[in-house]
Amino acid sequence: MNHVTPEGEDTSQQDSGTDPVKLERLMSERMLNQSIPFAILGGLMASIVGAVIWAAITTATGYQIGFMAIGIGLLVGYAVNFFGKGMTMPFAVIGAFFALFGCLLGNFLTILFAFSQVEDSSILVVLVAFVTSPSLVFEMMKETFSPIDLLFYGIAVYEGYRFSLRPLTEEDIASVQKSPVSVQSPESEAAK
Repeated sequence: MNHVTPEGEDTSQQDSGTDPVKLERLMSERMLNQSIPFAILGGLMASIVGAVIWAAITTATGYQIGFMAIGIGLLVGYAVNFFGKGMTMPFAVIGAFFALFGCLLGNFLTILFAFSQVEDSSILVVLVAFVTSPSLVFEMMKETFSPIDLLFYGIAVYEGYRFSLRPLTEEDIASVQKSPVSVQSPESEAAK
């Protein structure tokens, strides 16, 4: 009997050792454990932590380090995966969104820290000035933007997207294998 997936693929020749009932039960359990609110919370927290680390390193070294975006993408992807336990597309989109958000926030915080040092004022005073003048924020982000940033942002978004999904592990696959059928030879039956 041929089994066809919703994508139209014939699965009759694929993985004949998998027990479809066990696989369906495993997938149902995994789907019930997914949590979009936890994925959003994990992605938000990871993007903020990553952005603060990015800004702190950039401020301490005096160099805008673009590959920090890659770290943010990984951090966000794994956080969404860990907290959301997602297996479907919305979790990947959440990871991609918060990876981009973390990169933009990292650049913004870097500007905020640098401005507070140049103006010799507290970060809170500079933050209030930026919040009350969004055009200033846009201008500063535009001034510090480099075309290479698009590459790093793109990699970060891809990582946030890719690593946010929880794939089936080898242990999961092993748990849904068909039980081996014991076949006894006629000689062993006669010996009993």
